[in-house]
Amino acid sequence: YEDLHTFELQAPTRVIEWARGNRVYVAGYGLSGGNEILQLLPPPALQVKETQGLCPERDFKVECGGFSNRPVYSLKHVPDTSLLVTSGPPDSSLQVWQVSAEDSDVIKSVGAIPTENGTGQPWAKIATISARAPWVLHGSRLNSVQITEVESRKNIYMAGSRSSEELSGLAFLDCNTLLLCCAEGQLCLADVRRPQSPLEAVSVPSAPCGERWCMGVGRAPQGSDSSSQPVARLSSGGHLTLTDLRKTSEPLASAKCRVPSPSSGAEFLCVSWAPALEGCLAVSGFDGTVHVYEAQSWDSSGREAEPIFVHKGHALGGGDGSGSPPLVTVHTWHPQKPRTLLSAASDGSLHVWDWVRSCGKC
Repeated sequence: YEDLHTFELQAPTRVIEWARGNRVYVAGYGLSGGNEILQLLPPPALQVKETQGLCPERDFKVECGGFSNRPVYSLKHVPDTSLLVTSGPPDSSLQVWQVSAEDSDVIKSVGAIPTENGTGQPWAKIATISARAPWVLHGSRLNSVQITEVESRKNIYMAGSRSSEELSGLAFLDCNTLLLCCAEGQLCLADVRRPQSPLEAVSVPSAPCGERWCMGVGRAPQGSDSSSQPVARLSSGGHLTLTDLRKTSEPLASAKCRVPSPSSGAEFLCVSWAPALEGCLAVSGFDGTVHVYEAQSWDSSGREAEPIFVHKGHALGGGDGSGSPPLVTVHTWHPQKPRTLLSAASDGSLHVWDWVRSCGKC
């Protein structure tokens, strides 16, 4: 490691959000209520643009927090505001939170965004944007995808689909274009300017039946349009498929992750592109590790890929109290520092780490 910081949370988290002013948001997902939502200030070493020698303070600092009476399975900061949006069981509604001003250390609930026929539906996946106004894209199934203006609660868009397929993720490609990923692996494109129009489907990757999928969307090269953003899909069996949305008829590349065994479910599956390191992506959710891959050399053979780095810090921890080894619940990349990632595990451990530069671009 080039650097490694650890922090012990009071309860395990499955959400990490880098946001305004280099703040980090985390939240608990316990079913018994009283789940903390915390705004953390990263260690000083992560707030400087370049390494400036030893920093005496190596820990995260809790700046403010609040409590949710329901599990938090997803959390997004609304850009250019002091608002957070969260979702979690037992339904597909959203909760809206206000991060208080500097003279207060409270994150307080300021309302909810209900969804039509949301009772009994899976928890909603969410994405936010503020290109025109503070919007939240949310839905638990293809036929429930919508965009809501966060502050006014006004409905902006409803997707035109009769399919009740469960969603595993969604994203804004730009202020007009949406990308949806079904748990069965299908991608769908939608256009905000054409509400109620049929969704444009992208084929399901070739993989054994019964696997569940998640997706990660990368940044488009500078100066190119949103359709050039790379999309990675990861299955519970460890299959990775890369897609170019400009040519969806065939995969750009595919590979098999080096995972100890296929995941029994897909609860914590996570794949993400490095925002400041071309062609690199990270995978977690199978065990107590995070694998980093360099995907630029992949082809369509689906061969097993060799990770360029494996973070094993959580796996070497003390366990989650149940006798089982910790399971990484989520990871995310630092928005500017190329090889810096933040990861959390089921034992409440929070790690931020930067691996030593090896050969090649990574």
